[in-house]
Amino acid sequence: MVSRAFAAVVILTWAAQAALAAPAGTKPEQSGASKAAAKAQPADGITRVTDTAKVCMMNDRYMGTAQIPVDVDGKRYYGCCAMCKERLARDPRARTAVDPVSGKEVDKATALVAKRADGSVLYFENEANLKKYRAR
Repeated sequence: MVSRAFAAVVILTWAAQAALAAPAGTKPEQSGASKAAAKAQPADGITRVTDTAKVCMMNDRYMGTAQIPVDVDGKRYYGCCAMCKERLARDPRARTAVDPVSGKEVDKATALVAKRADGSVLYFENEANLKKYRAR
Protein backbone atom coordinates (compact mmCIF):
# COMPACT_ATOMS: atom_id res chain seq x y z
CA MET A 1 0.00 0.00 0.00
CA VAL A 2 2.75 2.43 0.95
CA SER A 3 4.74 1.71 -2.23
CA ARG A 4 1.69 2.41 -4.44
CA ALA A 5 1.10 5.72 -2.70
CA PHE A 6 4.78 6.56 -3.01
CA ALA A 7 4.80 5.68 -6.71
CA ALA A 8 1.81 7.95 -7.23
CA VAL A 9 3.63 10.81 -5.49
CA VAL A 10 6.72 10.25 -7.65
CA ILE A 11 4.67 10.28 -10.85
CA LEU A 12 2.76 13.39 -9.82
CA THR A 13 6.04 15.12 -8.92
CA TRP A 14 7.51 14.16 -12.27
CA ALA A 15 4.45 15.54 -14.10
CA ALA A 16 4.58 18.77 -12.10
CA GLN A 17 8.27 19.22 -12.92
CA ALA A 18 7.50 18.81 -16.62
CA ALA A 19 4.72 21.39 -16.42
CA LEU A 20 6.95 23.87 -14.57
CA ALA A 21 9.72 23.47 -17.15
CA ALA A 22 7.50 24.93 -19.89
CA PRO A 23 7.61 28.70 -20.46
CA ALA A 24 4.72 30.66 -18.97
CA GLY A 25 1.57 30.60 -21.10
CA THR A 26 2.50 27.45 -23.02
CA LYS A 27 1.68 23.82 -22.66
CA PRO A 28 4.69 21.55 -21.93
CA GLU A 29 4.47 20.03 -25.41
CA GLN A 30 4.82 23.53 -26.91
CA SER A 31 8.10 24.39 -25.19
CA GLY A 32 11.31 24.43 -27.20
CA ALA A 33 12.89 21.79 -24.95
CA SER A 34 10.02 19.38 -25.61
CA LYS A 35 10.20 19.97 -29.36
CA ALA A 36 13.96 19.41 -29.37
CA ALA A 37 13.56 16.22 -27.32
CA ALA A 38 10.92 14.94 -29.73
CA LYS A 39 13.22 15.56 -32.69
CA ALA A 40 16.12 13.80 -30.94
CA GLN A 41 14.12 10.62 -30.36
CA PRO A 42 13.98 7.97 -33.07
CA ALA A 43 10.64 7.20 -34.67
CA ASP A 44 10.17 4.19 -32.40
CA GLY A 45 10.18 6.49 -29.34
CA ILE A 46 12.88 4.66 -27.39
CA THR A 47 16.35 6.06 -26.76
CA ARG A 48 19.38 4.67 -25.00
CA VAL A 49 20.12 6.22 -21.61
CA THR A 50 23.80 7.13 -21.47
CA ASP A 51 23.73 8.42 -17.87
CA THR A 52 22.05 5.79 -15.70
CA ALA A 53 22.56 8.05 -12.66
CA LYS A 54 19.41 9.85 -13.85
CA VAL A 55 17.27 6.69 -13.61
CA CYS A 56 15.34 5.66 -10.51
CA MET A 57 15.94 1.92 -10.72
CA MET A 58 13.21 1.27 -8.17
CA ASN A 59 10.46 3.04 -10.12
CA ASP A 60 12.06 2.23 -13.50
CA ARG A 61 11.75 5.85 -14.63
CA TYR A 62 14.11 8.34 -16.23
CA MET A 63 14.06 11.29 -13.83
CA GLY A 64 16.32 13.71 -15.71
CA THR A 65 18.37 14.64 -12.65
CA ALA A 66 21.00 12.85 -10.59
CA GLN A 67 19.57 10.19 -8.29
CA ILE A 68 20.84 8.79 -4.98
CA PRO A 69 23.61 6.20 -5.55
CA VAL A 70 23.23 2.82 -3.84
CA ASP A 71 26.35 0.62 -3.82
CA VAL A 72 25.75 -3.12 -3.38
CA ASP A 73 28.38 -5.83 -3.91
CA GLY A 74 30.60 -3.54 -5.98
CA LYS A 75 27.76 -2.42 -8.27
CA ARG A 76 26.00 0.95 -8.33
CA TYR A 77 22.24 1.37 -8.50
CA TYR A 78 20.19 4.58 -8.24
CA GLY A 79 17.04 5.53 -6.39
CA CYS A 80 15.06 8.77 -6.23
CA CYS A 81 14.50 8.88 -2.46
CA ALA A 82 15.43 7.31 0.86
CA MET A 83 12.73 4.65 0.50
CA CYS A 84 14.00 3.58 -2.94
CA LYS A 85 17.58 3.62 -1.67
CA GLU A 86 16.69 1.38 1.27
CA ARG A 87 14.79 -1.14 -0.85
CA LEU A 88 17.52 -1.33 -3.50
CA ALA A 89 20.05 -2.01 -0.73
CA ARG A 90 18.08 -4.82 0.94
CA ASP A 91 15.98 -6.47 -1.80
CA PRO A 92 17.90 -8.38 -4.51
CA ARG A 93 14.74 -8.61 -6.65
CA ALA A 94 14.57 -4.81 -6.85
CA ARG A 95 18.00 -4.80 -8.52
CA THR A 96 16.98 -7.01 -11.44
CA ALA A 97 14.70 -6.71 -14.45
CA VAL A 98 13.71 -8.89 -17.40
CA ASP A 99 15.08 -8.14 -20.87
CA PRO A 100 11.92 -7.69 -23.01
CA VAL A 101 13.54 -9.44 -25.99
CA SER A 102 15.35 -12.45 -24.51
CA GLY A 103 13.21 -12.85 -21.41
CA LYS A 104 16.39 -13.26 -19.34
CA GLU A 105 16.93 -11.63 -15.99
CA VAL A 106 19.40 -8.73 -16.10
CA ASP A 107 21.15 -6.77 -13.37
CA LYS A 108 19.98 -3.15 -13.51
CA ALA A 109 23.48 -1.88 -12.64
CA THR A 110 25.08 -3.53 -15.67
CA ALA A 111 22.19 -3.63 -18.15
CA LEU A 112 21.83 -1.36 -21.16
CA VAL A 113 19.05 1.09 -20.23
CA ALA A 114 16.66 2.68 -22.72
CA LYS A 115 13.82 5.11 -22.08
CA ARG A 116 10.44 5.49 -23.71
CA ALA A 117 8.93 8.87 -24.55
CA ASP A 118 6.87 8.72 -21.33
CA GLY A 119 10.01 8.37 -19.17
CA SER A 120 9.62 4.69 -18.33
CA VAL A 121 12.75 2.61 -18.84
CA LEU A 122 13.57 -0.86 -20.10
CA TYR A 123 16.67 -2.90 -19.33
CA PHE A 124 18.47 -4.95 -22.01
CA GLU A 125 21.24 -7.55 -21.96
CA ASN A 126 23.00 -5.89 -24.88
CA GLU A 127 22.77 -3.49 -27.84
CA ALA A 128 21.60 -6.29 -30.16
CA ASN A 129 18.49 -6.84 -28.04
CA LEU A 130 17.73 -3.11 -28.04
CA LYS A 131 17.96 -3.13 -31.85
CA LYS A 132 15.63 -6.16 -32.02
CA TYR A 133 13.18 -4.40 -29.72
CA ARG A 134 13.20 -1.29 -31.93
CA ALA A 135 12.60 -3.43 -35.03
CA ARG A 136 9.33 -4.83 -33.63
